Amino acid sequence: MNNYKLSISNLYFRQLLLTILISFTVISCVTINIYFPAAAAEKAAEKIVDDVLQSGQPEVKPEKQTDNTQSSYRYDNASSRSQLLIAIVDFLIPVAEAGQANISIDSPAIRSIRNNMEKRQAKLQPFYQSGAIGFTNNGLIASVTNKGLSIKQKSTAKNLIKAENKDRMALYTEIAKANGHPEWKTDIQNTFSKTWIKKISSGWMYQSPSGQWLKK
Repeated sequence: MNNYKLSISNLYFRQLLLTILISFTVISCVTINIYFPAAAAEKAAEKIVDDVLQSGQPEVKPEKQTDNTQSSYRYDNASSRSQLLIAIVDFLIPVAEAGQANISIDSPAIRSIRNNMEKRQAKLQPFYQSGAIGFTNNGLIASVTNKGLSIKQKSTAKNLIKAENKDRMALYTEIAKANGHPEWKTDIQNTFSKTWIKKISSGWMYQSPSGQWLKK
């Protein structure tokens, strides 16, 4: 009987050691390889672009969303040894996940820029709808045609384009800085470029990768 208990104890110790070694191996691999999180960046871009483009439209109550990101363990009347193994896994896995890159879009600078862009949207929409201003292939906006615009409207469009592009470039820079990776700016701008064009309304103008102006 004593030999049996000793064998079980040794088996448990080996399982415990193996769990710790595997967990630390995962952690070391994840934390070293920080990469640009394209999927997370796309979600962040969609959130901001939706907020900006819809800022001039009637408010719609958002659907309730359930957060499935949280998980919990249900502890039954397991042995103290099993509980210890689970506790170790619970501790180590979040540490590994913390090493994975993510995208933050919340900082005072980002909030200020987004606010400016949302306020400007109502003035830009008529120019988008008429085709006078379009969305470029590098995440900015530009004049497509001045046909049908008065002298005052031409001046207004020019000022709006200048202000909008200044904020957009600042937005891409601030998102990269907020995530501690200034070198991500180009990737973030490219992600937003695709998202703007994806989200614009039918009939609005956008620029193809080759630079040609097209109507969506």
